[in-house]
Amino acid sequence: MESKIIEILAYTLPSIITGAVAYYFFQMYLKGEDDKRNFQLVKENQKQGLPIRLQAYERMTLFLERIHPAKLLIRVAPFSEDKYEYENLLVSHIEQEFEHNLSQQIYMTDACWTIIVTAKNTLIQNIRKANISAEINTASQLREAILTDLMEQQPSTIVALSYIKSEVLKLV
Repeated sequence: MESKIIEILAYTLPSIITGAVAYYFFQMYLKGEDDKRNFQLVKENQKQGLPIRLQAYERMTLFLERIHPAKLLIRVAPFSEDKYEYENLLVSHIEQEFEHNLSQQIYMTDACWTIIVTAKNTLIQNIRKANISAEINTASQLREAILTDLMEQQPSTIVALSYIKSEVLKLV
């Protein structure tokens, strides 16, 4: 009886070991195929998503160019000499441009979007700060004050543009 058990074990043990090894290699093969398939999907998604992301960066670059103080002041002329009306008109143009491009944030990194929002808010704050001065009484003087500030310090839009360029270089 004992010899029969040893004989059965002698036949079944190698087949169990061979089956376990075959199962292990089959699982490894399937895992490798899954990894390869997932890599192909990610690669394909990146190939299709990259143009959309680049377009978002292009649109936000255009936004920053349009709200650059020098270009904004040329494009948006005052309707009257009331400095508060002109301040509100400038801020309104900036906000409208921003709202038009709000959806682009889903294609950008959080850091980049934060820098763009900060640039916009800093520009609005600088316009309002320039308008507070007691020396400024008209819209024309407000324009001059904003341009003078532009000569003295780099606009926040330039900083944001530099950041966008560095992010795009990482993508391409």
